[in-house]
Amino acid sequence: MDPTPLSPRSLPVNDGLRTQLHNEVHARPPARIRLPALVVFVAVFNENISREQECEHLRRLSGQEGLQPEDLQDNFLRLRLPGFTLKWERHTEFTRYSLVQPLPPGAELGARDPELLSHVVLPGEWLAGIPGRTFVAIKLVMLHGDLSHPGETLALARTWLGEHTVVASLMGNNGHSIVATDFMIRESGFERMLVVAPPDTTETRAGRISQRLLEIETYRLMALRGLPVAKALGPLLADSERQLADITAQLENKSSSDQALLDTLVSLAAGVERATAEHAYRFSATRAYDTLVAQRITELREQPIPGTQTIGEFMQRRLSPAMATVAATAQRLGSLSERISRASALLRTRVDIATEVQNQQLLEKLTRGQELQLRLQSTVEGLSIAAISYYVVSLLLYLGKAGKAAGLPINPEMAAGALVPLVLWAVWRTTRRIHEKLHAGH
Repeated sequence: MDPTPLSPRSLPVNDGLRTQLHNEVHARPPARIRLPALVVFVAVFNENISREQECEHLRRLSGQEGLQPEDLQDNFLRLRLPGFTLKWERHTEFTRYSLVQPLPPGAELGARDPELLSHVVLPGEWLAGIPGRTFVAIKLVMLHGDLSHPGETLALARTWLGEHTVVASLMGNNGHSIVATDFMIRESGFERMLVVAPPDTTETRAGRISQRLLEIETYRLMALRGLPVAKALGPLLADSERQLADITAQLENKSSSDQALLDTLVSLAAGVERATAEHAYRFSATRAYDTLVAQRITELREQPIPGTQTIGEFMQRRLSPAMATVAATAQRLGSLSERISRASALLRTRVDIATEVQNQQLLEKLTRGQELQLRLQSTVEGLSIAAISYYVVSLLLYLGKAGKAAGLPINPEMAAGALVPLVLWAVWRTTRRIHEKLHAGH
């Protein structure tokens, strides 16, 4: 008995991103290309270019007048038009346009540097009007050929490319096709690539080959965008490192004031942090694109043809030094930021120590002041005891004189003199008790 089919209610409610994330794997499927074919590929930077502008340009194609910006929301669109297919892909920094059309007459493998641009089915003004700035333009020809003698096929491919120095390889573990290119920009503004495959090559395989080769060149040039940035940062980093060395030496020799060093260090740190903020994304993107280039080359599974560099070898020798320069500059910038942080910590320690010394000196001054105050207070207290005792003895003297005047047998002066020690002791004792009560209260 067949199991009961599941309904949408048989599962918990879908996460809001489930469908979007699931369909991401199908977002940019490779084209199906029937050989022989011409693929015209153009990639442009889309900075300040909106989807609405790109949609407006696509509407200029015959039969696409009803195209709306909503049709471009998935960043991928394939238009099937009479005699050709156009694929539009929008990425974070660039947009790609891929035209697939039948191979023009006279462009077969036996031709010598055939002219192709005049046979492109798209109007020249449409290509020139693509919104954005071109950074990749490739004419990729894919045709049938005999792979039983790779050397002979490569010689024909070299002739087809115009007798330039080429890089080429057999692709696939079983050598299912040959790719050749010279990585040169011609007067038309396009590079050329040639793929020779056997007659039994499927349309799906041809589409995957095309996608990998075009992505290698696209991601190679995107990775290289970090190189001019790295070169431009070189003088800034050298000057900043020199300034930091001077600051460190002054910290060691104590030849400058802390405030002057702090001002210089803050200015230096601000410049380095600004450079980091401006270029951190570019350096990260360079690493990411370089990784993609390596992955796509691995997917080609190249086998060498004697006497010719493979694409992987070419990239290793030409692209790797540039990537190493970018990586070294990014590391140098990060290291400089860390060294500035350590110098700042040293300066803060120096300022903290100086502050503690000043606080200690101030405390010593306060202690000496308190000691003097205590001594003065003791002196004042002694004088106060004497003054109070004087007034008490004077009162007793007046009291004795009053008694004598009243007829009492008393000598006021003698009695007052005899009471002086007792009065002094009583006043002193009372003062001590007051002090004890005050200390007990604290």
